[in-house]
Amino acid sequence: MRLSYLLALMVISPFASADVAGSRDLDVLPRFPGSEIVNFKEQADQERLYPQGTIRRISGRLRYEREVLVQGALTSVTYELPATHTADEVFTAAREALQNQDAQLLYWCQGRECGSSSLWANSVFGNSTLYGSDNQQAYALLRLAEPRHDSLVAIYSITRGNRRAYLHAELLTADQPLAKVLPTPATLSRQLKSTGELRLPGQDEPKPEWTELLARSLNLDSTLRVSLSGANAEAWREALIEQQVRAARLEVGESSGDGLRIDVLR
Repeated sequence: MRLSYLLALMVISPFASADVAGSRDLDVLPRFPGSEIVNFKEQADQERLYPQGTIRRISGRLRYEREVLVQGALTSVTYELPATHTADEVFTAAREALQNQDAQLLYWCQGRECGSSSLWANSVFGNSTLYGSDNQQAYALLRLAEPRHDSLVAIYSITRGNRRAYLHAELLTADQPLAKVLPTPATLSRQLKSTGELRLPGQDEPKPEWTELLARSLNLDSTLRVSLSGANAEAWREALIEQQVRAARLEVGESSGDGLRIDVLR
C-alpha cells in the first residue's frame, strides 16, 4: 500500500526548483517527490558496458560475471533524494515503475553483492558523486518493452557517508538492434522471492535457454515451491523437472493466458 502511494506521488510530483540548468527527467522514469537533479548529461554517441554481475578489480582490470556492451544515444540524470526517504525506497519505486511498463529486468543486486561502490561510481558511471557505502547501494539493468526494446535503462542508488542519498538513472538507445540478453538466475530468484511472482509474457512454450535459466534460478533455493500458470504450464513443468527441479516443488495453476507466470506458494 505504501509503495503504491509513493508511485502515485512520483507521477504527480512537481519538478524541483533547484535542478541543474538544462536538465530534465527521463521520459520512462517519473521523478520521486522532493528529488533534485544534481547532474545531467546527454551524449549522441556513447559506448556503455553494463555489468550483469559483481564488480571486481583483478590484476588492474575490471571483471564481471556477465556484461552488456551497447553503443548509442545516452541520457543520464542523477538525483539527490529527500532526507525523508531512504535510497532503497526510491530505488524500489523506480524499479517497479519501469517494470510496470513491462521493462524486462536483466540484472538486480543489492548491497555488498554488487561489489565496490567506488568501481560503480568511477569506472561504470564516471560520476564520483555516486561513491558511498558498499552495503547501502543497489543496481538494476532493464530492457524496455517494444517498440523501444533496443533501449536499456540502468538505475543505481547509493547512500554516502554524510547520509545524503542519490539515485542515478541512464537511458541508452542503441544505434544497432540489441542481441538477445537473458536475465541472470540470481536476478530471477531475487525478483520471485521479493515480489512473490514472476511474469514472463513472451515465453509461451518452453525453450532450452529459458528452461535452463529458470531451473538454475529455482534451484538457488531448494525450499521454494511455486505454481506455474499459462496455456503451456504443464509443458513448462515437465521441462523444469527434466532440468533437475524436484517435481514436488512445482504445481500447475491456471492453464490459460499468454506466456508463463510463476507464483510462490506460501
